[in-house]
Amino acid sequence: MDALKQIFFEKSQAQAKELKEFTKEYGARHVDDVTLDQIVGGMRDITSMLWEPSLLDASEGIRFRGYSIPELQEKLPSAPNGKEPLPEGLFWLMLTGDIPTKEQVKWLTEAWVRRSHVPDHVFTAIEALPIDAHPMTQLSIGILAMQNTSVFAQRYTMGLNKSEYWDATYEDTMDIIARLPRIAAYIYNRIYRNGAQTLPDISLDWGGNFAHMLGFDNEGFSEYMRLFLTIHADHEGGNASAHTTHLTGSTLSDPYLSLSAGMNSLAGPLHGLANQEVVRWIQKMVDTLGTSKPTREQIADYVKSTLAIGRVVPGYGHAVLRKPDPRFMAQKEFAENNIQDSDLVKIVWKVFDVVPPILSDLGKVKNPWPNVDAHSGSILVHYGLKEYNYYTVIFGVSRALGVLAAQCWARALSLPLERPKSVTFQWLKEYVKKSEGEQ
Repeated sequence: MDALKQIFFEKSQAQAKELKEFTKEYGARHVDDVTLDQIVGGMRDITSMLWEPSLLDASEGIRFRGYSIPELQEKLPSAPNGKEPLPEGLFWLMLTGDIPTKEQVKWLTEAWVRRSHVPDHVFTAIEALPIDAHPMTQLSIGILAMQNTSVFAQRYTMGLNKSEYWDATYEDTMDIIARLPRIAAYIYNRIYRNGAQTLPDISLDWGGNFAHMLGFDNEGFSEYMRLFLTIHADHEGGNASAHTTHLTGSTLSDPYLSLSAGMNSLAGPLHGLANQEVVRWIQKMVDTLGTSKPTREQIADYVKSTLAIGRVVPGYGHAVLRKPDPRFMAQKEFAENNIQDSDLVKIVWKVFDVVPPILSDLGKVKNPWPNVDAHSGSILVHYGLKEYNYYTVIFGVSRALGVLAAQCWARALSLPLERPKSVTFQWLKEYVKKSEGEQ
């Protein structure tokens, strides 16, 4: 048993025992009340999931195993001569709850290199798709095409004991994460570089090798990719892609099937497409105003015109957060330290100054602050990755870290099939009528 698996096994088994005893004693205790608004409004803010890798606080933002993003930037190991945290370190933290050493992160990088071979039939499956198939469609198909290699599926067919579900899930998780950058890069090169593939460089870390396979050997881009892959990895369990992965996995679908489902959810315009919408909105503003260096006053007028026609300002607002997204602030700091000559980035900063006061004055917006998507697209454009349709694929590669770490925990804790109760509109009307009669 490898070192990471052994640590996860010991920690998860101890927690599984504690959870069982805790649930037995406190299982009937009420945690939250549900309103009719929440039933009709997408179950917003209903506390109903156990999710180990991260927790989102409305005021503090995301915390990975209790650590904020600035703390991760300080404590997680970085690449040689680099400053940004390595995603390998975050994965170790999400799986074990421990900040890894440089040696542990080096071991994980090498483990993923050993597992990174993608079967030829996966590329054949992708090539069978039209070249204009959406990159997220190609990513989902690529993940599904690997399913025949699932350790969980193979062992389950042979009669896998429930106590060993976590082990097979861990093996699949490690294989998928190791292979995913290769598949994602293949899709990018297939669509946007006339099929010219860049072979992996096994001397590089996971994020650095992904940047290399995309055809970008700029160290600034590699550092940003490490930061991007770290801060996008998880956002607790209730977001659509995480919840979809969890729900599918709760049926005992293997991690390949579960992650593919999660990627299909991430591809939705209300979830993973926001950063490309931000860039499009800014570029349309530039075209409309006739300048790439608009003033704050010009931006304010354009924002108000956007709102006046019933549209939102992309990249602003979040379902949970009530402050600027720490992920936005981490990217802003990165840009301030590494990018000095981008009109697009400077517009993002001006929009950050202009939009929150305008949205606050409306009196209807709970969170007028930017989310993670408000900045990421502008940095990708700066480094030359301008193909907007592909941005969600990078998001997906990152999100796999969190949702698959969570699936390992779900299997280790023997979390059951998810099955919430639904009601009809007629049931709601009768319930309200009955409640009013009792008053």
